[in-house]
This record gives sequence, structure tokens and C-alpha cells, in this order.
Amino acid sequence: MNLLVRNARLLDGSVVDLHAEDGRWTRIGAALEADAFDVLDVEGRLVTPPLVDCHLHLDASLTAGRPRWNESGTLIEGIHVWGELKPSLTVEDVVARAREIVKWSVAQGTLFIRAHADVSGDNDAMVRGLLQVRDEVAELCTIQVTAFPQDGVYARDGDEQRLEHAIKLGVDCVGGIPHYEPTSELGLLEVHRVFELARRYSRRVDVHCDETDDPSSRFLEVMADDTVKHGLGGRVTASHCTAMGSYEPYYSSKLHGFLRRAGINVVVNPFANSLIQGRLDVYPKRRGFAQLKELLAAGINVSLGNDVIMDPWYLLGRADMVEAASLALHFTYMSGLEEIPEMLRCATERGARTLGVEDEYGLEEGKPADLVVYDAPNALEVLRLHPSRRWVIRRGRVVAETTPARTTLLGEPVTFVPS
Repeated sequence: MNLLVRNARLLDGSVVDLHAEDGRWTRIGAALEADAFDVLDVEGRLVTPPLVDCHLHLDASLTAGRPRWNESGTLIEGIHVWGELKPSLTVEDVVARAREIVKWSVAQGTLFIRAHADVSGDNDAMVRGLLQVRDEVAELCTIQVTAFPQDGVYARDGDEQRLEHAIKLGVDCVGGIPHYEPTSELGLLEVHRVFELARRYSRRVDVHCDETDDPSSRFLEVMADDTVKHGLGGRVTASHCTAMGSYEPYYSSKLHGFLRRAGINVVVNPFANSLIQGRLDVYPKRRGFAQLKELLAAGINVSLGNDVIMDPWYLLGRADMVEAASLALHFTYMSGLEEIPEMLRCATERGARTLGVEDEYGLEEGKPADLVVYDAPNALEVLRLHPSRRWVIRRGRVVAETTPARTTLLGEPVTFVPS
């Protein structure tokens, strides 16, 4: 299949044509001449490589209200509600809900997802279901599955073995949640165990780390040390890291150096953390976000995730990574004119680095012809308007198309763009 995309505007403002053949970009440049069976003129709209959702609990998505609502809105009650539901879940239920979220994601330009499958407890339907979906949708969307011990590795007998069982089933990443262990000592033991398993089975690491407002929660420094010791630089991700919002400046600066040396990726999850963190504070209330702006300035890779979509922790959400980038921009003060495009990179190129898929990602000749076309001319307007993804291209084929909404006032069009 041949496809020629004309008049595509890149993040740097330049306008190019992109020619794809047999699912890969063959030529990229200005005013290309090519014999293409299909020509798509995007008329100066912004294009990027696919959006990347670096953290998504696909197994829990669309379960809000089952078996009851999270009335307090806290992380802990969400875990309790989920714990009441998951023994009854079936592979079929997990697969059906995950398929639906994949549809929502792809339609909005997300073609890469790192999903987390809860492996705590006796029911392995979550990991089996997500592995099935990963393989089913591979031509449409690349999914990595993380074995995630939601209840900790050592809090209950058998969960350490269940984590290793999930690895043997074929997950892509080993996960953890050290701050949720009964004691700090067990949290340290969990981090070490996760890294041992990752090295033994040649898997990536993605740990829910320091997702708390407690400034004494400092497992991230342990992750950095283990990353260096095991030689896993670039293959380790720390997700959430919201305790950073409570760290004092000297420790933060020291930690940034550890993370940069180790080559750790950090994932910010703006939806849940904007609602969950700071819940127990009276005023002043902490923002409860990882230090995205400061981490980028320190040379550390930061990317974004939707995290939760209509589940016990977050009743909202629609799988839109543009909305995630926009919300993160507000909470992390990334509003400078030069910073706004960087927020979109956190949802695209930096996400690809987190997942380790750079060799098969990007607008470069020879790489897969994957592309998102936004109904807006630049990153500022994308993050201001949250426009439709006009076209989504996977392997040189248009897989999703959205007709933009049209608004009129007294018969006259309203575009929400200054005239």
C-alpha cells in the first residue's frame, strides 16, 4: 500500500510531505513527487508520531460502581473496592473492557500502551485477559503488559510466587508497589526482588513508586541504586512518584542526580494524582505531582499516562492523551511558549523512549508509517483546544478518522480561534 501525506506541519513548524510504502516511511521532505495510490492532504495541520500511554490499568477500566462506588475518592478506598471486585472477574470480562478502551485510545491517536495487570490474589484473569488483548490487537496497537502486585509482594502469602507466575505467562515488565508494603523493610525487599526477577527473565521494570504524600517515602533512590547495580539503565520506569511533591529542595536535587546517572524513566499520571494526592491535607494543600519540569531540566526522561479510566479510583476519563498532557501542563507549570511543545513530546517521543520502542517509532525514513493528524496547526492550539484527531495512520493505513464538530451561533460559525 502506498500513501502520500501532503502539507503536514511538524512540531518545529516546518511543513513536509511523507510518503509511505509497505507500511514504512520511504521519503520525507518538501513537495515530494511520488506515485501514490492514496493522497491525503492534511492542509497544514500538526502531525506527530503516535501518542503513547505509558501507564494504564486496562484490567480495571470501565468498572466504576462495581461492586460499589468509591465514596471518599481516596487511593486506599479505591484499592479496597477493587479488592472486593477482582475475585469475581473473568478473562472474558477483562478482555471485553480492555478491547473497548483500546478502541477509544486508537481513535484518538494512541498506538502504544503500557498496561498494568493486577497479579495479587488467586485470580489470574487480569493478566491472562490483557495478554490475550495484547496479542489480538498487535496490528492496530502495540501493548506492553506489566505484572503489577497491587497488594504488595509480601503482604500476603503466595503473592511473590504469583508475580513470578505472571512473568512466566509472558508479561513484558515486572512491576511493584513498595510503599504499600506493611513495613519499609518489606518495601526495600520488594524493590530488590523486582529487580532480581527482571534481570533473571530479561524483562523491563515499571514500579508504582512513592505514590503518597509522605516525604519519608524514598524508594525511588533504591530503584536508582538497583538500576545501576543490575545494569538496567533505560529499562526501568518509576511511575507516579508523587512524594516528590513533598520533598525539600536539597534532597530533590540529590535525587535528580541519582536518577540521571541511573537512566530511569519517570511517568506522571495527572488524572488520578490531581484528585487523590493531598486529600488528607488541610490548607495549604500539596499538588502531589512528580517534579516534571525540574526532572526534564535535569536531563531525565519524563512521559505521561492516563492511568485510570472509569474505575474505582477515577470515575471520569476517555483515554485521551492530549487531555493528560494538558492537565499535566497546568499542575507542573509547563506553560512557557517553549515548554508547551515539550508537553506534547512527553505524550509522544518521550513515551516511546520509556517503552523502549524508539527503533520502531518516529517520523523518519525506514520507520513504521504511524502518524497522528490533529485538527489544529501547532502544539499550543492542540493543548488549548483538545481538538479531534482528524486522521490516525497505522503502518501506512488510515485506521481512524474524525469529522470535527461544527458550532454555530445565530447561524454564524464559531471556531474558538481568534479571527
